[in-house]
Amino acid sequence: MALALLAAPATPVGAAAGTDTHIEGRLPSGAAYLIDVPADWNGTVLLFSHGYTPAGSPNPAQNAPGTAAKELLLNEGYALIGSSYATTGWAVTDAVPDQLATLDVFTSRFGKARRTIAWGSSYGGLVTTAIAERHPGRIDGSLPMCGLVHGGVANWNNTLDPVFALKTLLAPDSGIALTSFPDRTAAATAADAMTNVVSTAQQTGQGRARIALAAALHNIPVWNDASQPRPGLTDWDTQQANQYRALSGLVQLPAFVWRQEAESRAGGSMSWNTGVDYSAMLRRSTTYKEVTALYKKAGLSLRNDLAALNRAPRIAADPAAVDWMSRTSAFTGKLRKPELSIHTTGDALVPVQVESAYHRAATAAGSAPLLRQAYVDTPGHCTFSAGEQLAALHALEDRITSGRWGDTGPLALNTRARAADPAGQPRYIRYTPAPYPRPYDLAHPADRP
Repeated sequence: MALALLAAPATPVGAAAGTDTHIEGRLPSGAAYLIDVPADWNGTVLLFSHGYTPAGSPNPAQNAPGTAAKELLLNEGYALIGSSYATTGWAVTDAVPDQLATLDVFTSRFGKARRTIAWGSSYGGLVTTAIAERHPGRIDGSLPMCGLVHGGVANWNNTLDPVFALKTLLAPDSGIALTSFPDRTAAATAADAMTNVVSTAQQTGQGRARIALAAALHNIPVWNDASQPRPGLTDWDTQQANQYRALSGLVQLPAFVWRQEAESRAGGSMSWNTGVDYSAMLRRSTTYKEVTALYKKAGLSLRNDLAALNRAPRIAADPAAVDWMSRTSAFTGKLRKPELSIHTTGDALVPVQVESAYHRAATAAGSAPLLRQAYVDTPGHCTFSAGEQLAALHALEDRITSGRWGDTGPLALNTRARAADPAGQPRYIRYTPAPYPRPYDLAHPADRP
């Protein structure tokens, strides 16, 4: 592949005819960007938003969800672009302008694309949806994949619920802080303390039942990693063991350390559980039956534990922090261009129920006809195959071209996936996610604390 490599944002020059073009550079913000344009560019540019990068971690520019998808897309003639974002962590206020600036760099060199599609994985799905709602004139459609389409406020509230249950039921006198961390060290200390609480509790039947209750409040699926055994419908012990692994990961980073970084941007705690009825939340959980079975097996009273949760001192949010998170990271549901959102059913980090939250917002905003959602039956976060990703992209393109949705059911998407990547085994299924436990969007102002 012939490369035209630019290490700085120099004035663009036209690509030589018949060659592939690779460009690396930096935006005025300091973010790196990456552009790949095949010699036989088909006129469509894909603006890829990458996932969450923890503070202090390497932060390279990315313009595709993975090597396999990138190779297939370039072979099909797509131009691929994306940035690193100027900062790491909960960087939405940098990510959106940096992504749009990368699109500007592309346009200045190659001219306006015939079609522009925003897409992204995980946290990049939040960035993608923010672009779709707030800058619809810059794109023709959007494709969030395993995205935080429920928005930032709902995400941090739902991350609070399981650790609140763990502290209340397993370590009520521990003094472990759950929000309002003064610095990263304090958050890491709290994470270590809660990790010890959870690992100790896992050694007893009563502790395992309470861990299952905490996992249910986050809707952690009972099969959430490909290395795990897929449990039977009533194999409660294996289900809980699988959830324990995921919950331990949630405690170690997102619930404490990543929260502290987001709080530092918001200027305080953006989460609350005042007014939350945990009994009602559990009844809506997809793993309610597992929890009741494990409580019975352990000889514990679920009613008493739920009563303890509901009478425990609650956590209030900082109104200014909620306002910041709402303005930067919550959604209205108002779409002006078509969006196809895809999700794996076994996602523990960003549970599939987030799709219900965005569907709720889009329906309230009158945008439901522009939204389609599809589901891949596999464990893990963002564990799509390249063919599954391209199938969704092609279905969205057909909607953009024709002005109406074609067949986005599992049979049609699996057929598209096989055509895009004959070596793959596509896994789209017909699926309806349960309601999201604590939705929050700008289309429902009554949800404010």
